[in-house]
Amino acid sequence: MKDLPCIVLAATVWAYWACVGAMTIRVRRRTRKLSGIVPSQSVEQLMWVVWVPLVVLWMVLPYVAASASSPPWQLPAFAREMPMMLLRWSAAGVGLACLGLSIHCWRRMGRNWRMAIAPDQQTELVTTGLYRLVRHPIYALSILLMACTVVVVPTLPVAAMAMVHIGLMLTKARNEERFLVGRHGPAYQHYMRRTGRFVPRLWERSGARDDA
Repeated sequence: MKDLPCIVLAATVWAYWACVGAMTIRVRRRTRKLSGIVPSQSVEQLMWVVWVPLVVLWMVLPYVAASASSPPWQLPAFAREMPMMLLRWSAAGVGLACLGLSIHCWRRMGRNWRMAIAPDQQTELVTTGLYRLVRHPIYALSILLMACTVVVVPTLPVAAMAMVHIGLMLTKARNEERFLVGRHGPAYQHYMRRTGRFVPRLWERSGARDDA
């Protein structure tokens, strides 16, 4: 039996990565360079070895769970019962909101968006919109969308995928911050003091290395 929350979530994830793909093509056409699309840093190259198959799984597993009839891919029985069904529908709705807010962030980034760190390209520091509150709103929304995926598709493969994804997001955020401190200097250090990494900070801290 098809499971509608899984299908809605799968469509959301497909739309998310379709947007990323479209932006990647646009960056390639505008800059005529692979930097910013294909990682040049060894750290990001290692992450991509894991990230590419993880994205494929993220796109496939919710749809597989919608109709699978054998473990560990099928939905557990409790997932189709109330109130879990209501919770799963709510998570699917939050996932759609994550997609909408991600699009807003991508539009705010505009020509400054890159898939990977591009040391040979000069980009501006964006600190408006959601970036006024957190340093990595796109990554924060990606983590939240993954959390929604776990709620909608409460299976062991999806839970394992989520843990890897969150680890990658943390690693990528820290790596980008090191790069941006070197690129923008005191301006980015001040930005780090007054914003959280993934959630808003209620007060400004004195140390640039503090994280939220």
